[in-house]
Amino acid sequence: MGALAVVAMVGRMVVLFALLMGVPLAFAVVGEDGAREPFLAAAGITLACGLVMSLATRRFRRELQPRDGFLLVALTWTLLPLFGALPLLLAIPGLSFTGGYFEAMSGFTTTGATVISGLDALPTAVNVWRCLLSLVGGLGIIILAVAILPLLGVGGMQLVKTEMTGPMKDQKLTPRIADTARAIWIIYGVIALACMLAYRMAGMSWADAFMHMCTTVSLSGFSSHDASYGYWNSAAIEAVAIAFMTISGVNLVLYFAAWRRRSLAPVWRNTEARAVVGALAGAIALLTVYLWAEGSVATLPGALRQAAFHVVSVATTTGYATHDYAQWPIFAPMLMILLGCFATCAGSTGGGMKMVRVLLLLKLSRRELLRILHPSAVTPVVLGGTVVSERVMHSVVAYMMMYGACLVVLTLAMLFGGLEPVTAFTAVLACLNNIGPGLGEVGPAVNYGGLSGVQIWICTLAMLLGRLELLAVLVLLTPAFWRK
Repeated sequence: MGALAVVAMVGRMVVLFALLMGVPLAFAVVGEDGAREPFLAAAGITLACGLVMSLATRRFRRELQPRDGFLLVALTWTLLPLFGALPLLLAIPGLSFTGGYFEAMSGFTTTGATVISGLDALPTAVNVWRCLLSLVGGLGIIILAVAILPLLGVGGMQLVKTEMTGPMKDQKLTPRIADTARAIWIIYGVIALACMLAYRMAGMSWADAFMHMCTTVSLSGFSSHDASYGYWNSAAIEAVAIAFMTISGVNLVLYFAAWRRRSLAPVWRNTEARAVVGALAGAIALLTVYLWAEGSVATLPGALRQAAFHVVSVATTTGYATHDYAQWPIFAPMLMILLGCFATCAGSTGGGMKMVRVLLLLKLSRRELLRILHPSAVTPVVLGGTVVSERVMHSVVAYMMMYGACLVVLTLAMLFGGLEPVTAFTAVLACLNNIGPGLGEVGPAVNYGGLSGVQIWICTLAMLLGRLELLAVLVLLTPAFWRK
């Protein structure tokens, strides 16, 4: 019964997803780029499937329980990319099902990795769809559905807690969950609108401004050009991207608090936000000097421009590029990719393990060192003036153990297929943290199209695990979850 109630909810989401295809369809109609038929067919198939799922299970609709939330999130994030791949498969000749599903999952999880070459030659509607998947996936189709259809009752909070990133998910912005989801999307929408207008003023066309707004505020990194931001070679456009990637890497809840208090104090005083900005600033300063001293960039201003853009892009798990930074001395790209593992805030659209977990682990390590010296001392972990509960600390430790295990197992699986070590490790690291480009055969100047089908599926699994923060997916594999 519970599973059928979940299928009923998924059916409604599939119907909403079919309606979303009207956006790229409008671009196809206006631009007359030949993509109308693929999107009409894909929307029709998706709508029909959604209606069948919804109508066939309508008598099983009931309030979802907390356990149902995990199943609903997992089903949504595996099924919607399947329907999202339909327009790509119909519009792009030669694209395999594996490649199409990877591309849709990459957009939906805001990873930004691609298997498609010749982006400039694609119909505008296809690129719009790829980028729109990222915009929707940025905060999650679950929260969107809760905001539009406040039908979940008690289960709604479980859905948002499962979907939202980070270990400390229990704070509510508003008393009702539907209002909470709606407030988050309003904040997201305001930032998105400001970003699109800024891109347009900096020199992008309206279509490019819309598409790159989608992938900037969602920290996805998809582009409509193979050269990514190197297509424009514009300092103004890069400055806009840096600003909005940084803004989007901060917890959206803080912006809501700042709006209610009519003050930026909630943002500036937040320990995690300060740590993220500090890490970005420190890495930019270090790589500016390093690239200039190593001769990778001829001038100091040029080194600053390239370091600032690429550090913020990779560290916030966006993945834009203006140059092939894989050609820099290995220290530089590895530092940026490692930053991408944690240099975003919980509650942002970024991937990775989140800065708050790193801060809590550092404080936990410090506490254990103090206990060695003073075994009887009572030393609670405190973050931002608040004592962190042991339940949260156990959750953080469990997450980190699972993170390390997934990274090792998936990398070994890639190596088993004969991939060279740098490509295997950075491909898994980039997908698990939703960064996008890695190094080697999946670097910023190439894409994932050179991998085998099995390797692409491994990366697809890594993207899903990373976007849902591991435990929300792995809990489904435990026998206890399926026991009544």
